Amino acid sequence: MDFTFTDEQQMLRDAVSGFLAARYDLAKSRAAVKSGLGWQPEIWRGLAELDVLGVTLPEESGGSGGGPIEGMIIAEELGRALVVEPYVDAVVIGGGLLRRSGGERAGELLRGIADGLVRPAFAALEPQSGEVRHDVATTARRDDDWVIDGTKIVVTGVPVATHLIVSARTAGERRDQDGISLFLVEFDPAAPPAGVEVHRYRTIDDRVAADLTFAGFRVPANSLLGVAGQAWAAIDATIDEAIAAVASEAVGLMRKVLDDTVEYTEQRQQFGVPISSFQALQHRMVDMLIELEQSIAAAYLAAYAVEAEPAERARAVSAAKVTIGRATRFIGQNSVQLHGAMGMTEELAIGHYFKRLTAIEYEFGSSSDHLARYIASTKS
Repeated sequence: MDFTFTDEQQMLRDAVSGFLAARYDLAKSRAAVKSGLGWQPEIWRGLAELDVLGVTLPEESGGSGGGPIEGMIIAEELGRALVVEPYVDAVVIGGGLLRRSGGERAGELLRGIADGLVRPAFAALEPQSGEVRHDVATTARRDDDWVIDGTKIVVTGVPVATHLIVSARTAGERRDQDGISLFLVEFDPAAPPAGVEVHRYRTIDDRVAADLTFAGFRVPANSLLGVAGQAWAAIDATIDEAIAAVASEAVGLMRKVLDDTVEYTEQRQQFGVPISSFQALQHRMVDMLIELEQSIAAAYLAAYAVEAEPAERARAVSAAKVTIGRATRFIGQNSVQLHGAMGMTEELAIGHYFKRLTAIEYEFGSSSDHLARYIASTKS
């Protein structure tokens, strides 16, 4: 298989990389997170003007009609720059759910995502569910409008969201895949609507998230996305696409971490020579490189399988998640150790990258979860 990028894909990589190199400053990014905003709106507008936000969205909805490989390229460059703006939340997950649900309203919002004006956040996880997104206890019942009751946790992107996409059960038992519906509602995090309680916080990797409690939350009848009770296929495919994107983000992070670590060991001296000359440390950095190369291959596999049939997609995505989970831990921990105590300081970039790598290991399920899923998919 030829993994060489086309001229258009290489131009996309160069454009995103150049934009971030010129305009994305790590210190400003961390300051924005700690200030309460949680992001830099001007960066988001710049990505929209560059058409990065619309690359993977359908042409009929204002996008460029790109596919998973273009998404992989973008996610990797965002990872290399440690971008906290909600690309995966808003574009990959939000855009993916809207695209797969269909309908006139979905098309309008996809255009808004491409323009940088719409930022959906997906409220799916619940206190009892872990990473099992079809374990849904939140309910939605018809009373002229829809009335939603339940609790959602770790909803990333909420503090900067313009819309919520909420999964709720309209039929069936708690862990049934059938009976789950999606509801789209406009949302202002600064002034939550009646019936919604929001608890905001910052995650370990400097992202913004919130827990949401719905108590008699009334939404219009047209808030339903797609067909009632048949949302699971769209959710499952979209989360796999998000895992593939995060795997590519991790590759970008690990490339940067390894480059910085090699550079540091060439500068740091002990006994009058650079520590990069020590054979034991050379062996360790070679092991880090091997983990990185395996992760690159796994991320490619996941990206190519995003549009495959469900069992093949599940195998490729879960294999990538297991491979990435092992590599993020190995590369992250060794890079910090090779930097010494400086590796854990706020002033040095490596500490911030390490926190994001640690979060990715468990995001969308742990390695154990995905190993079990991989085994199950081979039996289907």
